[in-house]
Amino acid sequence: MARILTRLTAAPAALILMTQLASAHTGVGDASGLMHGFMHPVGGLDHVLAMVAVGLFAAQRGGRALWLVPLSFVAMMAVGGALGVYGVGLPLVELGIAASVIVLGAAVAMQAKIPVAAAMGLVGFFAIFHGHAHGAEMPVDASGLAYAAGFMIATALLHAFGVGLGLAVGRLAEGHWAKAVRVAGGAMAVAGAGLLTGLI
Repeated sequence: MARILTRLTAAPAALILMTQLASAHTGVGDASGLMHGFMHPVGGLDHVLAMVAVGLFAAQRGGRALWLVPLSFVAMMAVGGALGVYGVGLPLVELGIAASVIVLGAAVAMQAKIPVAAAMGLVGFFAIFHGHAHGAEMPVDASGLAYAAGFMIATALLHAFGVGLGLAVGRLAEGHWAKAVRVAGGAMAVAGAGLLTGLI
């Protein structure tokens, strides 16, 4: 089981490490196609933290939440992306993205025991802001379907990384490792506050 979890987390972890080569948002320059859509979520600290937090949150809830919570995020992100592509305004997008990092990080830190439906609604709400940012920054000459597929695949991989990490920690030990995940959630929330205030 440990080998499977290691494989689940290894590829997304490598992708996250490679994002240092990418800019925070791909709205500048050529951003068309699958790879540019893929790099948009993994190239911004705000997106990475929120999406990994969703995976950790789902892993803490367990059961059906393992797939329903990330699926809700991806589905509602697609809705937000469509709004962005078609120029439908959404107020306070950057604020919503930063707030998502704070709230989801805090949920992980507190091991929030909320019903699965409520967890789905929570992540789905924030996903709209992330999706809108991706869609609004898609250049006019981009292949919409390929670009959307790229940012949805990247998001799913980041969720898988968070879920895999959360499950791996849960298997290792309940004590110090579980506390480490909670501390990581708290650090995410603090980072979100830094993003919100412009300190990060």
